[in-house]
Parts: sequence; C-alpha cells; structure tokens
Amino acid sequence: MSTAIAGVVRELLVRYLDAWAPVALHGARGATFAQGWSGAVDVDAAEAALRVFAEFSDRLRGRRLAMLLIAPDPADAARRLDAVQAELGTPAELSVHAVAGDPDDRLAVALKAAGATGAPLLAHLEDPGPRAIATAATARPAEVLLVSGTGQPPDPPFPLATRVELVDNGSARLVTFGTTAGKSLEAFKNALWAVDEYAGVRYRDPRDPEGHLLDISLNPHPGPLRRELLAHLRTGGACTVTDLRRFTLTDTVYRSADAVRVLTALLQSGAVTRDPERGRLSGDVVIAPSR
Repeated sequence: MSTAIAGVVRELLVRYLDAWAPVALHGARGATFAQGWSGAVDVDAAEAALRVFAEFSDRLRGRRLAMLLIAPDPADAARRLDAVQAELGTPAELSVHAVAGDPDDRLAVALKAAGATGAPLLAHLEDPGPRAIATAATARPAEVLLVSGTGQPPDPPFPLATRVELVDNGSARLVTFGTTAGKSLEAFKNALWAVDEYAGVRYRDPRDPEGHLLDISLNPHPGPLRRELLAHLRTGGACTVTDLRRFTLTDTVYRSADAVRVLTALLQSGAVTRDPERGRLSGDVVIAPSR
C-alpha cells in the first residue's frame, strides 16, 4: 500500500471513528474496536484510533471501550500505545489488548476474552480472511471496515455495504464498509468525501464500467452518478426519489444527498421527467427516464 493511500485510509478511519464512538457508547455499557493485520501493524493507524477514543473519555463513566490489536507481532505497537495512554492519561475504562496471531485465527478468541459479546463492534481489518469477517459479523451490532487488494474483494455478510477503490499512480486498494444501519452507511459516506485531498490519490467506483477516477472533494464530480442513475432508471423503470437516494447510498460511492443534486440537473436537461411535474423534489416524487 502506497504511503498516500495509507494516509487516506487512516484519515477515513479517524473521521468515521469520530461518528461511531459516541453512538456506540450512548446506548451500551461497552463497545469494542478491533484492528487486525495479516502482516505488519500500521502503528500510526492504531495510535490515531486511540487518540480519537481519548477525546471521548468523559463518556466512559460506567462504560468500557476495549481496543484490540491482532497481528502476527503486535508487541511494538502495544508498547507505543501504552506510551500514548500514559501521555494522555486515559481512564481505565479505555483498555488496549494486543493479541499475537493471524486475525483469521485469533479474532474470535480476542473478542471473547475482551467480553465483547452483546456490545457494539467495529472491526478494521487489513487483508482479512473469510473467518475474521464472519466472526466480526456475529456481533450485535457490528460494522466492518476492510482494506484489501482489488482482485478478490471480500464479501461482508451485512445487509448494507459499499466499496470504493483508492487509486494512486496505478496502484489501488479496495475499501469495503459493511453495516446493518443506514445511518452508519451515511456517516461513512460523509467521512469518505470529507477526507483531505492527498496528492495523487483518487476514488474509483468498482461498479462503474468505465472506471472513471474521482478527485476527493466535498462536491464530487457528478458524471459517474448521472450515468448510474440513468442506467438504473432505464433498467428498472420509474422510481421515487427515496428509492433513488437509497440506490445511490448502497450501490454507488456517492452519498444519498448527491442523488438530489444530480436528479435536479437531469430534470433541467430533460433527461428524466417527474410526477408531479411541479413542487419540491420530495421523496415521493416519481422519476422516469425521458422517452
């Protein structure tokens, strides 16, 4: 993984943890964040995650937040995080546990030892095996952030999932996010497009047959979404705005709000029609391709 792509992954993780942590801790007595690597540990990513959690120390009274590091050799990373905890003065409720071994073999054991059963779980796994993904999915509720090669993408057993390729000078890594909650998927998409632009790194929608590269921006180029929405309408027929927002969220790299922006432009160009013809573009408005 290139340095620039690794930087994007770390910032995406940090931004999503900012959204995940307060929600996970709000309605539960505890939560677990598991990071797993089949090879070398990304110590910077582990430290970045710990620093995010330290910002929520005031929400840990009466709750626990366990952070698991699972890798063939996590010792150096564990020592660094111990130093960070000492520096920040984190409470005892925020614990870090290092487990040596491949996450595919050790994740289930690590979760059980941490008392993660029945508590929210977010698993960030690099090049995960199928057993690790399946294990993570057994938590209630569970979410996964997977980073892998683009050749054989993991298939997380979640009702809601999205994928995006990070491309840097021809090299690429695939990021897959899986969840059971639409709000979490929306939060991940918001984090995805809020990442600071890194030189040379762009996004690519794995489902885009033309493979267009997209600059990282709060207002991403609408071209690929325009084509995907038109193709969806021509294949499946008329849809409500709500249906098209959901399709955008679950089947493209875009946010649901981007669908409204693109639909407005499509209506202005005459590429699609709406029923009723006038009024606010609310969720029950029906959009159809122009004949």
